[in-house]
Amino acid sequence: MKQEQNDNYTFKLSEKVSRQKVTFKNRYGITLTGDLYLPKNTGSKPLAAIAISGPFGAVKEQSSGLYANTMAERGFVTLAFDPSYTGESGGEPRNLASPEINTEDFSAAVDYLGLQSFVDRNRIGIIGICGFGGMALNAAAVDKRIKAIATTSMYDMTRVMSKGYNDSMSLEERTKMLEGLSQQRWKDAKEGTPAIGPRNLPEKLQGNEPQFVVDYFNYYRTARGFHPNSVNSNGSWLLTNPLSFMNMPLLTYIKEISGRPILLIAGENAHSRYFTEDIYKMAEEPKELIIIPNAVHVDLYDKVNIIPFDKLGSFFTKNLQ
Repeated sequence: MKQEQNDNYTFKLSEKVSRQKVTFKNRYGITLTGDLYLPKNTGSKPLAAIAISGPFGAVKEQSSGLYANTMAERGFVTLAFDPSYTGESGGEPRNLASPEINTEDFSAAVDYLGLQSFVDRNRIGIIGICGFGGMALNAAAVDKRIKAIATTSMYDMTRVMSKGYNDSMSLEERTKMLEGLSQQRWKDAKEGTPAIGPRNLPEKLQGNEPQFVVDYFNYYRTARGFHPNSVNSNGSWLLTNPLSFMNMPLLTYIKEISGRPILLIAGENAHSRYFTEDIYKMAEEPKELIIIPNAVHVDLYDKVNIIPFDKLGSFFTKNLQ
């Protein structure tokens, strides 16, 4: 593994941590690329490890890398990875997401970590941010190797795509959307390549956007969080991207995480807060819900004075013993 010197990150690498570029394959044969963060001066004893991904449409040089860097400072081996079809990870066509394959990506990261001599494979946890909070919980339900799970600003991507925000999509609206996506398949088949959807975020704000769109813009489209490989910073999902999310719900088996601890973190003023609170109600013990006062959704992407890293550290220290 080669020491990673690239400075194209939205945060500064800790002096207490080293970073290495790594690759590994998921169960579908897609090669994933990640950054492995190793705490320095830890001795020879195998360490607990954490796989981290998200937000939905982000890359490892953004929020997940910040989390990995910070948790490595606290003594964990951490792996921030780009999901299939995005960033530096493989998969064709590009800019595609899948509730199944992106769930699998977490388990593939666990595969990788558990094969490292410096990792105790019985002490592996995961963190999912935003849309990958839902993927992380979904992975934990099926993958019993995952011993502890935390999410921040969690989104259930299948719920929001298939039902709209706050489940506001009517059957008629859903049917119309699916009819459009179905017809688009004819066009894609004829062209031999899938059509690209509208930009995730505008080049410039017009002044009439909802506040949460402004918040996203202020992260992804400014120097604060911009990265050229990020779909949210610099591109679009495929036009038919929602299809598999419309009728393959995540979190169907959330109760089967039972016995392994879940930590759910959301901002008080986050437009996505209801996803986290509803999952908290659905999940079995042990579980914990933390609402960060005055915080909005994207505050938990990178604001280190707001993200409860001390709590995340104590949670994983306790539950990855």
